[in-house]
Amino acid sequence: MVLSDLETGAVATVAAVQDAGPGDLVARRLRDIGFVDGETVRLVTRGPLGGEPLLVQVGFTRFAMRRQEAARVRLHRLEG
Repeated sequence: MVLSDLETGAVATVAAVQDAGPGDLVARRLRDIGFVDGETVRLVTRGPLGGEPLLVQVGFTRFAMRRQEAARVRLHRLEG
């Protein structure tokens, strides 16, 4: 599962960030802001126009991101 497919309000843990190639700056930035293996994330809400941007919470910090960026974050769904 990827972050862009997570339901609004759902919680999951980060499994990995997909690199598009060597020196991928987007993947590096996602890791730098907290999207690292085992970190808990929650999809807070989606924007009104085509579901963008996504408002995502990592720890106590919230980020707005495009679906294209969120699709690069692979997740493990938390049960319960």
